[in-house]
Order: sequence, then structure tokens, then C-alpha cells
Amino acid sequence: MADKSKVTIYDVAEKAGVSRQTVSRVLNNRQDVSGETRKRVKEIIEELNFRPSAVAQSLSRQKSYLFGVVTAGLKYIGPSRTLSGITSKAEELGYGLLLKELASFNANNVHPLIHWFQSHQVDGILWAVPEIDNNREWVDDYLPNINIPIIFLTMEKRSDLSIVSIDNFHGAELATQHLIDIGKKNIGHIAGPLDWWEAQQRKLGWETTLSKAGRQISNQMYTEGNWSSRSGKSAFIELANKFPEMDGVFVGNDQMALSVLLAAFERGLKVPQDLAVVGFDGLADSEFYCPSLSTVNQNQNDLGRMAIEELVRLVENKNEIEVVVEPKYITIEPELIVRQSSVSH
Repeated sequence: MADKSKVTIYDVAEKAGVSRQTVSRVLNNRQDVSGETRKRVKEIIEELNFRPSAVAQSLSRQKSYLFGVVTAGLKYIGPSRTLSGITSKAEELGYGLLLKELASFNANNVHPLIHWFQSHQVDGILWAVPEIDNNREWVDDYLPNINIPIIFLTMEKRSDLSIVSIDNFHGAELATQHLIDIGKKNIGHIAGPLDWWEAQQRKLGWETTLSKAGRQISNQMYTEGNWSSRSGKSAFIELANKFPEMDGVFVGNDQMALSVLLAAFERGLKVPQDLAVVGFDGLADSEFYCPSLSTVNQNQNDLGRMAIEELVRLVENKNEIEVVVEPKYITIEPELIVRQSSVSH
């Protein structure tokens, strides 16, 4: 018997008394093989413990069952949670992943990266890098030359791209309207870095909701952090100094919001009586602070899973002549979670 570690399709064919092509047809579930022959070949495959080469199978099926994933900033909670959803759904659907992390969010020299994925014959690419400043400049010039389906995450809607994103604008509306509904009259905002599209959308949702409620908005009513807890504290101190009448604040993410709870305590403010606080993210730890943090929960695990599902759809329809694959803009709706930082118990 052949060495099990080196069994080939030719060994299976020889022992089964059939051609290599017949074994290949059985492996690919082709119908042009008799039931008796199929049964015989499968028995020999089991007997020899034959495991087909993934490379050979990908060549015969014209699919590699590999996706390229481009990410950045895995030290941040959001990108890491999204990647968790990507990996779990890809595994569930039988796809492997080739991961590349950009050196910075603003990297625009993507040509070598795309070529690397093409050389590894990936079936599709998931661009899981948030839209920041001009880091999508390469898309218009370079994307038309790429014959690989690509899904983008977390960016402004475009009719020519397939995008999956959290509805940041609506999440901000939920948070701000909640502060209005509990009777807060002077509602400030601590934004994330405003070169991020997500931060821009959250700030716009805050502004729009206040405007609809007939509230006046001025530059003294908001400050900007960089998503970190340290920046949240300093941004709050700046905001409280220039907007002392503030009695409610919508904070662009939970990490900054948690530091606001500490800074408010240090200033002798009672939360939520003197200052109601609402964050954005839905971090699991936010429930266990004192007071517990009200937040807008964005399910980034679902974001990653949905992106993989959509990429599989694009790949499977790519070679169907009669199927026109239109780009989609898919949004995942966030959910407001009300806790002690905005409602007294």
C-alpha cells in the first residue's frame, strides 16, 4: 500500500481500476459517473485515507475558497470585534482568510497589496478599514482594473461599491433624542477624530436631532477626542469649561464616555442628575461601571459576518451570465441601551 502521507489521485485511480479523470469526477460530485463506480472509488479513497490537495481542487473548481482581508488598527476595539465576526462567518461557510494589516489607517499605496492577493488567487477581498480622511483616493483610479469582488466596510454610500456599515447617524439620533426625552436642555457632544467618517456621522446625527427639536447649536457645544479614554477626559474638561450649562452629553464612543464618568465625579457632578451621559459602541464592560453607562450598541461582530455573506454572494454570482450583480449598501441598525448614567433608579 502507498505511504498514506503521500497518497495521490493516481494511487486511488490505479487501485480502483479507473482513470484519474474518473476519480476527479467523483471528488467533484459530477453526475457522469455510474453509481457502482462512484461507490468503488469512495471506498478506495477511504481505504487509502486520501486527502485531495486544496490547490488541485481550487484549480479544478476555479475557486480557491480563500478571501483576502485588509484591516488596520487592530489595537482598537472596533476593528478587532469586526475581525472576529469575519473569521467566524468565513469558517462557517468554508472559506479561509489571508489577512493583511495596513501600517496606518491612511495608507493609500494599496497596489502591491492587491497584487499579492491576486497572486494567491483569492476569490474576493474584504476591505475592513474605516474611511478616514482621503484613504479611499485609490478606489476611483485603481478599482476598475481589479477583477476581484470587493466589499468595503464602514464608509459613505456610493452607488458603484458594495458596502456594509453600521448606521452611525441613526445611532447618534437615538442617543441625542433620549437625552432630549429625559428633559436635558443643554446637550453637548464629544466627537471622535473628525477625519473619521464614523465620527462625522455621529456628530451630524447629534446636530440634526438637536436642530429638529428647535435647539440652537454652536461650536462651544462640542469638543473632539481621539477615541481613547485619556482623550475623553481632557475633551470633557475642555467642553465643561466652555459650555458650563451642559446637563447632558453624547460621547462618540464608550471608552471616552467611561472617562467622562470619572471626570464628572472629580468635578463634583452627579450623574445623571447634573449630567446625563450616553456613549456609543456597546462595550460589554460599560454595564459594570458605577454608574452603569447608557450606550448605543453597534454589533460589529454582525458587521463582519454580514460582510462575508455579501462577499460570498458576489463571488457565487460573478460568473453567472444571466445574473446582474448590483452593488449594495447594507446598513446594520444600532440599538440604544439605557442604564444608570442617563436615568435615575
